[in-house]
This record gives sequence, C-alpha cells and structure tokens, in this order.
Amino acid sequence: MNTTSCPKTRFVPQAISRNRREVNTLSYNRVDATVLRSAVASIRTIRRATALLVVTILFALLGCSESTRPSTTPTATATATTLPPPQPLRASDPAQWRLASDPAHLVDDLVADEQALRDPSSSEAVVIAAARRQQAAYRALGRHPEWDPIARPRIPPSLLETYDRNVDARRQLAAMAQVKDTVPPWRIVPPAPADELLGYYHDAEQASGVGWNYLAAINLIESRFGSIDGVSTAGAQGPMQFLPSTFGAYSDGGDIHSPRDSIMAAGRFLAANGFADDRDHAIFRYNNAAQYVQAVNDYAALIAADPAAFTGYYRWDVYYYTSAGDVLLPIGYSSTSPIPVQDYLAAHPQ
Repeated sequence: MNTTSCPKTRFVPQAISRNRREVNTLSYNRVDATVLRSAVASIRTIRRATALLVVTILFALLGCSESTRPSTTPTATATATTLPPPQPLRASDPAQWRLASDPAHLVDDLVADEQALRDPSSSEAVVIAAARRQQAAYRALGRHPEWDPIARPRIPPSLLETYDRNVDARRQLAAMAQVKDTVPPWRIVPPAPADELLGYYHDAEQASGVGWNYLAAINLIESRFGSIDGVSTAGAQGPMQFLPSTFGAYSDGGDIHSPRDSIMAAGRFLAANGFADDRDHAIFRYNNAAQYVQAVNDYAALIAADPAAFTGYYRWDVYYYTSAGDVLLPIGYSSTSPIPVQDYLAAHPQ
C-alpha cells in the first residue's frame, strides 16, 4: 500500500456556417432567353478554365516549395531504451495551454474552473478542461506557500474549504514524494467508469463500515482511480496498491488488479485495523505516514461534502514527480522499464 505516485483550455469547436444566397437580377421580360442561355454557358466555360488554371498554379508552387524545403528528418541513433510513441496533443497537455504566471491571475482562473465544475450546464469538454487546469493549479499552489498571502484572499467564502484542503493535501503528498531521475515502468489507462467506482465504494462501505469517501480518497491517491497500471517501488500493485501478501489476507479470493476486488479488500483491511474506533490509525496502517493520513482526510472530506469534488478528481491526469519537475504521463503512456526523464522529455516535450 505504499505509493510514490503522488502525483483543457477550453477548445470548443466552432461550427462554421455559410449562408448561401442566390440573387437573380435578370428580368426575363427584358432579355431574350436565347441570348441569356448563351451568356450563361460562356460564363461557366470561363469559370471552369479559371479554376483549372488556379489548381495548376497551386500544384506547381507546392512542388517548388517541397523541393527547396530543408529536410527536418532527424538522424537515427542507437539507444538502449525504447521510448513510448508520442501521444496526440490534448487540451490537458502543457504544450497546449499554460497556467497564469502570477498567483492572483492563477487563482482567479482556478475559481472560474471550480465554478465550471459545479455548473450543471457545463459540457463534458468544459468539465474535463476545468478539472485538469484545477489539478495543475493546485499542484503549483502546493509548491509555492509564499503565494498564500496573495492567493487565499481571492477565494470566495463558499470555496475556501475546497481551496484549503486541496492545497494542504497537495503539500502533504509532496512532502512524502521521492524525486526520481526516471519516469516509471507503468501503463496509464482510462479508469473504470465513474458510476461503477462509486458503486464499488458504496458496496464496500455497506460490507465493512468504512466510509465510501475514504475508499475513494485512497483510490485517488494510490492510482488515480486505477489509471496507473504498475508496481510501486515497494512492490504494491493494483488500483488500491496492495502488497500481494496483504491483499491475500483480505481479498476473499479476489483479483488484485480488479477495481471492485481491491476496493472491497481495502474496506476489510481498514475495518480490521479499527477504522470504526480510530480512523486515523487505520489509515496510517494502510500507509505509514502522517502526511498520507492528512491527505486522505482532506480529499475524503471534500468528496463527501460536494459531488463536484469527485467530478473533478475523476478527470485528473497522472503526474510523476521528477528531478525535472512534474511530468505528465498521459493515457496511452507505456513503458516496461524506467526511462531517464531527460530522454522522455526530449521525445515528449512539456
């Protein structure tokens, strides 16, 4: 149960409509029909000839430009590490958008994104973009406590607890993180559907007495709701990051990689470690760090208090903390061995 993985500008396609209007300015009472047909035929002939000439010129120009353009194909070099293929750019990619550089502007944008997550009229594209900017903003705020006197006063009272707990959780997890010179041998996959996960949390709560929101918070921290398919440095596996030996004791014969089985096992583990009487002790037994306990409590409180919290968290990306800073590992990332972070960034600029 140990993890070191603590870790869209809104692109709304605009439909292009063209209103074509045909205006007939000819008066058939004043123009002989035969003359008119002849004139129209002549015009059509001229237009076809003109279009053919333009196409011919364009092909000639393109041929010229291709023949004189310098080659940009890099020279192949041998390497011992196979890098994953570049991923398509998305609205969440840092190459596609930037957070504001000053804390006041950053926080104003964060407030707008928090409000978009709570707006029932927001489209899925808007929600995804807001959630991923929200995540990046909280990661930046977590790294910069010196921004607090500027940032926090700009938060509306209705969002203060949301802000405080997200920033605190980020700082707690950052204090636990080990800086790596490589990106991990993981696969990043889409999580199970949100409604399925919510059903598993509630099933586990009913069976074990452990609050569903705590199971969701642990699932978020441990594997970004199952997006991380890989083994931690301590050997933990699956959506809830169990050591195989521990999972065997609480799995009831389940599969460590199954979202439902691992969530149910987590409920049994926490219940067996006294969650009902001493919640913090049980969470500490899951991952022996006081910072981890605080981060779970922060996220669990927000998830229970406001459905918008889970809405945002479910759409968060996977970031990996390295010597080069936060590195985004998008869905589709896959490596069977660690990759030097500078090599990965050279192939996948961020």
